Amino acid sequence: MNPHLQAVIDELHSASERLRRLADTVPAERWAERPGPERWSVGECIAHLNLTSQAYMPKIAAILADAPRTGAPARFRRDFLGWLIWRVLEPGKGGKAKTTAAFIPTGTEPAADIIATFERLQREQEEMIRGSEGMPLHKLKVGSPFSDKLKYSIYSALTILPRHQHRHLLQAERAWAEISARG
Repeated sequence: MNPHLQAVIDELHSASERLRRLADTVPAERWAERPGPERWSVGECIAHLNLTSQAYMPKIAAILADAPRTGAPARFRRDFLGWLIWRVLEPGKGGKAKTTAAFIPTGTEPAADIIATFERLQREQEEMIRGSEGMPLHKLKVGSPFSDKLKYSIYSALTILPRHQHRHLLQAERAWAEISARG
């Protein structure tokens, strides 16, 4: 496996492990509890990640279905826009950004369902990455599900997904820390 693709898979595994630790810590009945009126609950943070993966993956899969296996470079690089988004999404850095309506979670799903969906989507992303071995992912462009005006390489998109996950997992961890401190 290309080491750059393996690094993306490793980041997905790291996010999954982080969610497992959170699920072991936060009682299921408290997943919908918000730390403040305008802030997301633990469940909403993870449900948002599920919505994001569900929007990205079909777009990427459709492009990969028709992509040639012309060989991948030894080293993948993000394109400028992909790098910029990846950089802005660094967990604990950067400012807050409002998401579009399609990515605002309802917060009504049970914790077990949110977790099961996340884990299924992680497996599907890993399979998609493994199936893309040998493809020129740095040359194939995908439109952002957040804005049709933004297009970047599939490689960039694949690195953005786990980065986004870690950002919102940190948000969920911080939300739980505030909630549990209240008692």
